[in-house]
Amino acid sequence: PGTPHPAATCADTLMLAGNLVIPAVALGFGAALGFAVSRRLAAARYSLADQEARFARHKATRNRRVLEPDSFYDGSRMRGKRVVVTGANRGVGLALCKQLAVDGARVVAACRRSSPELEAVKVERIVTGVDATEDVGAERLVRALLALKGNVDVVINNAGYFYGPFESLDALNFAEEMNQINICAIGPLRITAAIAKAPGLLEQGAKVAMITSQGGSVSWRNVQNPKGGDYGHHMSKAAANMASVLLAKELSPRGIAVLLLHPGFNRTEMTAKYKEAWDREGAVEVDVCAKRVLHEVALGSMDTSGRFINCEDGLEIPF
Repeated sequence: PGTPHPAATCADTLMLAGNLVIPAVALGFGAALGFAVSRRLAAARYSLADQEARFARHKATRNRRVLEPDSFYDGSRMRGKRVVVTGANRGVGLALCKQLAVDGARVVAACRRSSPELEAVKVERIVTGVDATEDVGAERLVRALLALKGNVDVVINNAGYFYGPFESLDALNFAEEMNQINICAIGPLRITAAIAKAPGLLEQGAKVAMITSQGGSVSWRNVQNPKGGDYGHHMSKAAANMASVLLAKELSPRGIAVLLLHPGFNRTEMTAKYKEAWDREGAVEVDVCAKRVLHEVALGSMDTSGRFINCEDGLEIPF
């Protein structure tokens, strides 16, 4: 997918990761051949930008990694680990808590308000009053974690927000844009900073998972938003990606990995505005999403810290 660069005067073009197109004649044969090899390597490394085409390819190739999560998911890797999940009272966050409980993890579920569904899950602790947009919420979570004694193995920053109406120049909501940036970008940083600065909570080998979005890929806007729009959400996720990469750099000396995870296209209240695309673009239920996310969390390491991973297929997304 992609549109050839205006400078291209020849149909013979080369594309890298679905984003960069260069005329082969401008490169010369040797360079073009090298670029073709790079393209093949990139194709193996990067996920496909076009959601519908990506899902169609997975079906055509019978990609079990995408279509059959139970064929690769190993919950035993989470057994006994203390995992903090924010935004835990519904949607993906609730599904993560449910799966982690089944896997034998010690789940600390953080949210603004609990829910009957969350109360029914066997977790170590539910911490309410945790609003990612407020320092007091992060401090309340840290106090609860310190009271439990022991360290935290994984922090999953899942709390997020997607403003419902479609934003265009004729329908901008600056207040909601700032709200999304506060929740989706500053919020995870606020929570992570509070936990990371607390003595003894995050030690070497710990992981911080940032549930971000493919919407935060600037490169992919050429394919996914050819006419623009949805400013607040996409800006907030791009900011979240930047914060995550910087966090990965700062926590690297401590041996703490920061994982940037696009959870995939899921059937939730947040994506209901795109309900008509659920079937053709492969949107899944949240229980499937939870396994995809936790699979990548389990695989994550210092080698993948700071990389942007698509939990649908395990491949990278370009920034």
